[in-house]
Order: sequence, then structure tokens, then C-alpha cells
Amino acid sequence: MKRSMYRAWSDDAEAAKAFFRAYGEVEQNPKIVAALNQAGVTRISLFESGGHWLLYMEKEAGVPAEFGEQAGKIAQTESDRPKKLSDCEPLLANIQPRHGDIQASFFEFLFPGLESVLALWPGEPERRIFVPMSDIFHYRRDTDPGFGRRTLKTESCGRLARLRSEKVSSYVFYHYQYQEEKPGDGDKYGIIALHEQWLFFYAERPATIEAAPYEGSLNTRRTPNDWGAVMRTHFIPWTDASGDEEIWLNLNRVLEFRAAEEERE
Repeated sequence: MKRSMYRAWSDDAEAAKAFFRAYGEVEQNPKIVAALNQAGVTRISLFESGGHWLLYMEKEAGVPAEFGEQAGKIAQTESDRPKKLSDCEPLLANIQPRHGDIQASFFEFLFPGLESVLALWPGEPERRIFVPMSDIFHYRRDTDPGFGRRTLKTESCGRLARLRSEKVSSYVFYHYQYQEEKPGDGDKYGIIALHEQWLFFYAERPATIEAAPYEGSLNTRRTPNDWGAVMRTHFIPWTDASGDEEIWLNLNRVLEFRAAEEERE
């Protein structure tokens, strides 16, 4: 199983929220669920805050997950945008998966008309709407068999933070050290991803605490005991947030999809 995290931006946050609310019942649409299962996507959680959109995804390893070029041609105009989930169903029959990384076509397949509310990212030949973020910390590796099977009924949660540019390398260093000195020290599904100065922390409640079935790659014991104090210097605070969100801003979960197999666990 492979986990991926993505970031997107909307110039009109309210329009984007209204757009995604139309897909809030995605897990109840059997045709969309069947297509996602075919693509090997077992979980998607989408969060937002003030124009920022953060997406967490779990996908079965080795399963094709990019959809054909025809997906990128779907609903490019306001009039073509689906008004409800049933409007999406005719689109599914003509979209076939192919091998490759997940790019704009997959997200446009899932959310026809996506480009009308989220900005395109420049800098690459292919169209990009959700740009990949880098995994810089996880409590557990996702490589062991059965990693994605939950033993508890959990809910996903996301948080957003801003790093000082001069502190990025220090933050990554400390977190790699912690990750490899103390594998399994927190929520099994807890993971932090980085894009530019932005940090996206995904976790689940209640936390799943399990011993890691492997040894970390470091045999040192140098993770600071005063972790919070050391980390605090790395962040740009949210000056307009409440006290408990000064560093990590709680994101609003907009929608979530879970594979039927997971729900039966």
C-alpha cells in the first residue's frame, strides 16, 4: 500500500467549498466507488482552510491509478459542471485506467469540473491541480502487509503549519532522527508532508498505537526530550488563531471516501 499527500489552491474558497459539497456523499455512489476500487484507491480524505486544499490518499501498490487523457477533457466549462453526483455517472463508462502516477486527469475524473475552482500549478509539462507533497515524517512505514486495515473505527483529521524558510532543513533533520530512532512512537497513520513552506499533518482519532514490526535505521538516542520547545522555533505562528492553534491550524474535513473492504473490517 502506498500513501500520498497533495496540496491545491483556490482563489475563491467559497466556490470551491460549494463545489466539493456536491461530492460530499461520494462513498454512497456505487459507480464512483467501483471505479475507485478498480484504480486501487482505498481511502481519500480532503481538507480545506482559507483557500488551501489538502488531500490524503491510500492506494494499493502496483495498481494502475492514472486515468486516460479523456478525463482531462471533462467538464471544462461552467455549464458542463455536474450539479449533483448522478450527473457524474455517464462520465465513468468512457474512462479507462492506465499505468502511471496520479496526475490531474485522475482528480478531474473524480471531480469533473475541478479546474473551474482550483488553480493549475505551473512548472511541469503535464497539467497539475493537486501537487504532490513530500513525506518527511511518519510514525510507521506503510510497506508491511495489511497496513491499511484499521482495527479501530477512526475519523481522519488534518492540520496545517508554516515553516520558516531558514528552518526547513533543521525540521526535516529532527523529524528523520525521531522517525528512525523511535518507529511506532505515535499514531500508526500519523504522517507529515511538506510542499514549499507548508506542512500537512494527517492523523486519525482515536490513534492506533502499535509497535513497529521493524527497527529504525538509526541506533542513536538523540531526539530532544524538550521536543515542543525545540520545534516551536521552526514555525511561523498563525497570529489570528486561538491559542491551541497558534502553530498547527486545524483543517476542515470536507469529504472522505473509504473502500468497502475497509468498512467491513
